[in-house]
Amino acid sequence: MITKVFTAFSILVMAHSLNAQQADSIKSVQLQEIDIYVKPKRTELTRMPETKNGCIYAGKKNEVITLGNIDADLSINNMRQVFGKVPGVTVWENDGSGLQVAIATRGLSPNRSWEFNTRQDGGDISGETFGYPEAYYSPPLEAIERIELVRGAGALQYGSQFGGSLNYVVKKGNSRKPFSFETQQTGGNYGLFNSYNAVGGTVKKISYYSFFHHRESQGWRKNNQYQTNTGYASITYSISPKIQLSASYTRSDYKSKQPGGLTDKLFDADAQQSVRSRNWMLVPWNVANMDLVWKFGERTTLFTKLFGISGQRNSVGFVAPLTIADTFNVNIGSFNGRQVDLDTYLNAGAETRLMHQYTVSGCKQTLSFGVRVYNGDMTRKQLGKGSTGSDADLTISDPVWGRDLNYKTENAAVFAEHLVCIGKRLSITPGIRFEQINNKASGYYRINSGKEDKISSDARLRQIFLAGVGAEFTVTKRSSLYLNGTQNYRPITFSELTPSSTTEVVDPNLKDASGYNADAGYRGQITEHLNFDVGAFYLHYDNRIGTITKDGAPFRTNIGTSVSKGVELYVEWDALGMIFQNGKYGHLSLYASYSYVDAKYEKWNNPAIVNDPTKTLVGRRVEYAPQQTGRYGLTYIFKKCSFTCQYNYVDAVYADALNTETPNSTATIGKVPSYSIIDMSASVGIWKYFNVKAGVNNLADTKYFTRRAGGYPGPGLMPGNGRTIFVGLGAKF
Repeated sequence: MITKVFTAFSILVMAHSLNAQQADSIKSVQLQEIDIYVKPKRTELTRMPETKNGCIYAGKKNEVITLGNIDADLSINNMRQVFGKVPGVTVWENDGSGLQVAIATRGLSPNRSWEFNTRQDGGDISGETFGYPEAYYSPPLEAIERIELVRGAGALQYGSQFGGSLNYVVKKGNSRKPFSFETQQTGGNYGLFNSYNAVGGTVKKISYYSFFHHRESQGWRKNNQYQTNTGYASITYSISPKIQLSASYTRSDYKSKQPGGLTDKLFDADAQQSVRSRNWMLVPWNVANMDLVWKFGERTTLFTKLFGISGQRNSVGFVAPLTIADTFNVNIGSFNGRQVDLDTYLNAGAETRLMHQYTVSGCKQTLSFGVRVYNGDMTRKQLGKGSTGSDADLTISDPVWGRDLNYKTENAAVFAEHLVCIGKRLSITPGIRFEQINNKASGYYRINSGKEDKISSDARLRQIFLAGVGAEFTVTKRSSLYLNGTQNYRPITFSELTPSSTTEVVDPNLKDASGYNADAGYRGQITEHLNFDVGAFYLHYDNRIGTITKDGAPFRTNIGTSVSKGVELYVEWDALGMIFQNGKYGHLSLYASYSYVDAKYEKWNNPAIVNDPTKTLVGRRVEYAPQQTGRYGLTYIFKKCSFTCQYNYVDAVYADALNTETPNSTATIGKVPSYSIIDMSASVGIWKYFNVKAGVNNLADTKYFTRRAGGYPGPGLMPGNGRTIFVGLGAKF
């Protein structure tokens, strides 16, 4: 591993030297001195401006994370470090690979970030926005300039998910150079090798950026190796000073071995062990965007985006409960056959926004409105009879699948928001969104042990109207009060419409979830050395979908209403910067990010057990909703050197709505204990162009787990990584 990193870095240094010698033989050029590794005095956590790219952010709870300013392990997309200063973000850590980012806020489920409208450069990247919003693709964070997070108030301008929007903004080509080159080579224990290489620049009216990323590792657990490759290319053409056209394409492909879950007993004995050695997941993913920005004048701008996804989620494995061992079957002379599941996604859409600004009584007003059309096509083939081997073989022995279903979504939406400024300090932003969603399902699934096929044909057409209003009051030049209330909506997902077993029944009157988010707070700066955001929130989630027992069989229906309420706190203080104004001794920033979430069920709709107080959900905690999440740390910056140490604490949660304390035999339900983790990372700039980055994840080698999975990537409890280290060498020319 060290040889790989050293060889790659040596080639880069020699290439740079040869280029410099060739340039010197032709002519002498005075280069502008740049210092790319000096960390800025300001925190890497900032906020969106009032308006940007046709969207209005005034009065909305939001955060912007600038990746270039963070000491974090970007090589494995370590989200507990990346979101260290964003209060309330919970993270599921299934395998330590960073291939599938799983985050949530305010008591929502982190499952593949499906409570967010997840985007890259403003275009959708999840499997199917309405029917299957799970993000199987997550971009490599070395390629990301910033992450934009808007809480539930983003439902009006991005879509109706309860969590809000999560947008990854990819880096752009250098606007001052015709060619630039960036590389970062990282190695670590357990066979980690991560390579990121990018080129970009601007030639006359054309700007371009392209990267290739590769990562591989044997994994901290046994049977946990993976490899991933991601390629990206973008080009922007300035047709005129008022018209700009751009296009981008991303190709990601990864193969990951799934070690499966553990029982609590196995976890206590050895968290790194695995009892599944034949499980694999393969995910090829393609994302394409095209953007047009047209300024009609100083006050009016048109933003149009075309986007598309072609992707697959494929898996093969032995997925029986942990009580059934995956052993050699002497009766058939081989291992038992595995299960093959194949999903295919083909989605396309367009989104157009028009932003117009005008002045009333000396105050600038902003109107933003737009339309969106979307078409999604998802094919799901499951319960296929796979091979008896151990490799990533997706072939099936029987052409008839246990489930063969096709889901289609047609969507059209119109939305508008108006930023109304009243005087110099107060702004009010009302907004509306009207959405029409038409879901169609067709195909079959086998019942009665495969003796009968049932055709599933269903169509659901609905119109949804959402409204919201936000307000912001400027207290000082650097601080403001904000207030927002927005309705939310979540369509029934395709997986919720499909029986998970031959005996399960789906309620024909199943309803979509609805509710609202409300938050209020005070944010800004007290001098340039103290940054803060203190707020409270209330999330009402009605018609939650779950499974109960009816007539002795599983019955999937709307189980009730939950409410999440609490506080979110972020504060950062540059102690040395305040004491020594000239920064002679560097900058020492101390920060705290804390959330308290009281997430409980307030209504329970199961009439079968309404008279049994031991089984009612009323008053019970929402599953996977930690009451307290705290991240505390310090960052010291001196010239070209920086060091960060972060302490993470996450409260205990329950894996099921009944708040079962004692784990069952298959470890799919039961309490998930609280845990604390310490991470350390540092970076050093060398000369003008090079850097060294290093760190230790989980310094104290804490044994912990974040979830219990009922199916993939389990079943069983999923251990988090123990202590790992990384060292990286990089350059930018």
